[in-house]
Amino acid sequence: MRKTFYLKILFILFSSQLFAQAPTNSFKTDKALEKKLQVLVKDFQGVAGIYVKHLKKNTGVAIQADTVFPTASMIKVPITIGLFNKIEKGELDYHAILTYKDSLLYAGEDILGSFKDGEKIALSKVAMLMITTSDNTASLWCQAMATGTAINEWLAANGFENTRVNSRTAGREAYRKIYGWGQTTPREMAELLVKIRKGEVINPAASERIYRNMVRIYWDGEALSQIPPTIQVASKQGAVNQSRSEVFLVNAPSGDYVVCVTTKNQKDESWTRNNEGYQLLRNVSKIVWEHYEPKFQWTAPAGIEKWY
Repeated sequence: MRKTFYLKILFILFSSQLFAQAPTNSFKTDKALEKKLQVLVKDFQGVAGIYVKHLKKNTGVAIQADTVFPTASMIKVPITIGLFNKIEKGELDYHAILTYKDSLLYAGEDILGSFKDGEKIALSKVAMLMITTSDNTASLWCQAMATGTAINEWLAANGFENTRVNSRTAGREAYRKIYGWGQTTPREMAELLVKIRKGEVINPAASERIYRNMVRIYWDGEALSQIPPTIQVASKQGAVNQSRSEVFLVNAPSGDYVVCVTTKNQKDESWTRNNEGYQLLRNVSKIVWEHYEPKFQWTAPAGIEKWY
């Protein structure tokens, strides 16, 4: 009898733990918007996740929003947070002049990678290049200064259970083989951007500096191309062969809204504008903008595609 009683108690405790950890929407589902977005992912050749939240209306949509996806370059958002956390602690100086070394090079078309060994650059500019142009050499330099372990500790301490740096981080090798540089869920990456917007990352001053960097994005041909250029947007993209993703927070007339679109296992691995993942990013952005801002009269000019 006593054994049965204890088993029941254990079952209740275990069930409550599962319930407590189960992801729930912190908003009311927008059924009309959900229907429009479901059409986009219905025949997508791969796995797609979408998280949308209008902060003022407290409405949104969650489609595969708690599924883990590769971040690709979106991991540079957590890296920049880790970097600013070190700066706030006094372990790094935002205005320090650093010396570039050839050993830092990550082969590609990055701006920092074109530097000569021994050239000088301010840490503030390295941090800007990591976000604004998604410079990989700059990003890996920033990660080395912030450390993947410390970044992941900050994420865990702040309630982000699935967002992690994997590459060049002890104990994350098995995850790197699956997800690459980093991993996240649409919900977590979007909510991370919301925390920055609200001044809740590190402190209001650090959050503001991070946000300013995130509204100066060179890669504006996908989600940002579907939003009027007069509207401020903070964003970060990520792309590898089988994954195209983007997180963006729009300072819209009706109030701020955040969107994160992620993909994995894409059949289309092309690197053209017509890649199915890139099309999904643009289509989601367009639908969400028009849904929340139906009275805002704006149409992208004819022929604008050639500039992207």
